[in-house]
Amino acid sequence: MVKEASCLVKKLSHYVDIHEHDKELLAEIEKSERSYENGTDVYRGGDRNKELFVVKTGWLFSYTDLPDGRRQIIKLHQPGDVIGFPDVALKHLTTTLRTAENVVLCPFPKSALDVILRTSPKLSALLLTLALRDHVIFIDLLRAMGRMSAVERVGYMLLDIAARLRITNKDMTDTFRLPLTQSQIADYLGLTNVYISKTLLKMEDQSLIQRNGNEIRLLREDDLIDQTDFQDRYCDMDVSWFPPD
Repeated sequence: MVKEASCLVKKLSHYVDIHEHDKELLAEIEKSERSYENGTDVYRGGDRNKELFVVKTGWLFSYTDLPDGRRQIIKLHQPGDVIGFPDVALKHLTTTLRTAENVVLCPFPKSALDVILRTSPKLSALLLTLALRDHVIFIDLLRAMGRMSAVERVGYMLLDIAARLRITNKDMTDTFRLPLTQSQIADYLGLTNVYISKTLLKMEDQSLIQRNGNEIRLLREDDLIDQTDFQDRYCDMDVSWFPPD
């Protein structure tokens, strides 16, 4: 029996009812833990691709180095995320995974997916759907970075983070913790550190956000949604086609 729902179970339970058998499958892949300190590379691009990771606590990001030495952050990772799905079909990892704070990860071999695929069609469909949805979200982000102003890019990022966090934290309102440096935000949004600093100050002056240390409060969330045409891809998904239990 699974005594306490993990972050992954909480996340998946938002979309479908997770039965005891499936909870036990998920608990099996989360049974081991590894701790990493802030600023640690968990793996590097080009390493042999052997494992996936469930994020138990803390934030991380995946990035790639550009030819001129600059860094492009590709994806942010939060508790409840499964890291590694985009690279499952590849023998070597395409990005580097770095911690943004102290984290605890639950590693599991790619071969562990075999049990889920063979014994739980519903859970398999859900994991596939989440992976495909992330592709759509990545396209949304590319549109934001390519066509939006600095304020709109930062606003879009904050809306996206808030939407993700609300999946596993039902009590969250308009305030959340953002354990990213301005340099990391800049590398994620394709801007400079100085530009991010000026943009955050501008958003505060416009009463769009309020900052207190690493806490962000969205003061005019609806206005940000209108400005960025943000679409919440996390809250609702079509699960009507999933196989029955």
